[in-house]
Amino acid sequence: MTVELFCGDATDILPTLCLDDVCVVIDPPYGINGGAGGDARDYAKGAYSSAEWTDTERYIEARIVPLVTQLARANVPMAVTPGIRCLQMYPRARDIGCFWHPAAVTHGPWGFTTYTPILYYGKDWRAGRGALPSGKQVTERAQKNGHPCPKPINAWTWLVDKVCPPDGTVLDLFMGSGTTGVACVQTGRNFIGIEIDPGYFEIAQQRITAAQQEHRQLTLEEAQ
Repeated sequence: MTVELFCGDATDILPTLCLDDVCVVIDPPYGINGGAGGDARDYAKGAYSSAEWTDTERYIEARIVPLVTQLARANVPMAVTPGIRCLQMYPRARDIGCFWHPAAVTHGPWGFTTYTPILYYGKDWRAGRGALPSGKQVTERAQKNGHPCPKPINAWTWLVDKVCPPDGTVLDLFMGSGTTGVACVQTGRNFIGIEIDPGYFEIAQQRITAAQQEHRQLTLEEAQ
């Protein structure tokens, strides 16, 4: 199992990577402009402290959607959780699933928001071999770690396992606090992570390193 972490802009780093046999799992910013208004502001969703980029619809359309489009055209197996506001900016997906939240996570213009959409691109490696459902019910809360929008580890472990075969490699272009990397370590996948913000990169690096140490310890204990 290998881990490679890059602190920088995915637009610059992606062309340097070999994408052979790589799967992509990304949770890009949602373009909510720091959670302006309503309980999005109260929950501080998207209240990023980064000076490297802006959480706006214009940024999503100009910098993030082209990366997803490039990978989709290359038929790379990929899961994207784009949020709702910018969902229709992304290229047409091969399939759509969701994380279903029985208890609403926030308000939307038409009521309580109870799901997180998942866009799937490329081919399901399980196709014809017992495919998993395209969505999952989520009731866990993400652990606070210094990032404004961390992800629940069990949900992301499920998504990693859904998209990437055992011993495969997962690429995350917007690593954030590193939950995808932790999920890869816990499930034995290789991981390549990119994060543009140095502060969040440090959080991710610490969490993934801790997960690696725990994984090694568990492996030693099982071998005894």
